[in-house]
This record gives sequence, C-alpha cells and structure tokens, in this order.
Amino acid sequence: MKLPVFAALVAISLPATAATSAAQTHELRRDRQDIREAEDNLDRARRYGERRHVREAQKDLRDAHREYRADWREHRVRNRNLYARGDWHAPFRYQWFVPGAGIGPGYYSRRYDIGDFRRYHLPVPPRGARWVRHYDDVVLVDFKNGRVVNVIHDFFG
Repeated sequence: MKLPVFAALVAISLPATAATSAAQTHELRRDRQDIREAEDNLDRARRYGERRHVREAQKDLRDAHREYRADWREHRVRNRNLYARGDWHAPFRYQWFVPGAGIGPGYYSRRYDIGDFRRYHLPVPPRGARWVRHYDDVVLVDFKNGRVVNVIHDFFG
C-alpha cells in the first residue's frame, strides 16, 4: 500500500521540479542576455564619450551582474544535491591547475568525466576536450595532449 502512494507522490512532484528547473534556467539565460546588452550599452556610451551615459551604463552592468549572481546562488541552493561535494576519493592529492598546464592521464580519466555538462550549466567543450572533476574544481582538458584548456575553481564548493 505504501509503494503506490509513494509512486504517486513522486509522479506528482516531478513535473513541478522540472518546471522549476526550466524556469531557473530560463531566468539565468535572461540574466546573461541582460549582461550582454549592458556591456553593449557601455561600449556604445564610451564610444560617444558622454560621461553621464557611461556612468548609467556602468550602473546597469553592475546591476545585471548582481542579479545574475543572486539568481545563480538561488539556483545552486534549490539544486543543492546537484552541486553536493559527494563522498568520493581521488587516488591523488589536490593540485591547483591553470590553463596551459600539462597534466597526467590519471587526472582526466573517464572516471572523473562530467558527461552531462549541460546539467551543470557548463559550456559545450570543443572537439577533443572534455570537462572533468578535480576535487571541487571543474577542469576542461584536451585529452589528446593532456593540456588544461580552462578551469573553474571551487565549482562544487
């Protein structure tokens, strides 16, 4: 008797969760668009050299960044399980990576691969590269030559 009730509750809650996640994703996308527009307005104001317009454009850009950060924090709080640290142990110590560094294949083996990078709102990796997790960091590695392309430090922190 308990199993059908539980299954019904799960079935009811899934569409609401998916809708909430989709709304958050849409909101983050809209915030990034606002940032791009504010940057364009700032460039335009600088080109024409009117100080008042430059100050207004800078304020709009700061506000757009502030709103994006607030929405991103809210997204991470609502999806806490997605960004949880987890109980996993790497066979190596933590190392601070920078773009251009060469790393060993043990650091970017399939075991640490982030297969569903869109779920974490990571950009699409270029051909021949993939996102891997290194402790709380996310590292984009060119797996043909072992070079670090990009690093997002403390992503899961």
